[in-house]
Amino acid sequence: MFKNIMVPVDLAHLELLEPALSVVADLAKRYDAHIIYVGVTANTPTSVARTPQEYEQKLEAFAHERHKVHGQPVSIRVYSSTDPVANVDKQLVDAVEETGADLVVMATHLPRHLDIIMPSHGSKVATHTDVSVFLIRVAQ
Repeated sequence: MFKNIMVPVDLAHLELLEPALSVVADLAKRYDAHIIYVGVTANTPTSVARTPQEYEQKLEAFAHERHKVHGQPVSIRVYSSTDPVANVDKQLVDAVEETGADLVVMATHLPRHLDIIMPSHGSKVATHTDVSVFLIRVAQ
């Protein structure tokens, strides 16, 4: 049913992604799917990496470690931006098409009042693409 599963990854908050990563591993095994880990980073130094190239190396290492866990084929896609906070939604929507994803699995926060003004990334991806989006709630 699913052949290409896209997983947005924030390397600064890996501990929050574990429930979603477990679901991705199960789905990928069940459907013999390819997993694409997608990261969005700044063009300037961040707490994770000094350059987009260093961020890409770290995401590649992360993907390699995840491959050891679930055994499914993996790849990465990194997007760099002058303002990742403002551009992440558009870049994730673009990544769905560019990667050929037919499912997006994302960790998401519990609903908040602020969502009325600033919707979650998962909401944006779900309403601006034609693929299935599976949001995994992260208890906070």
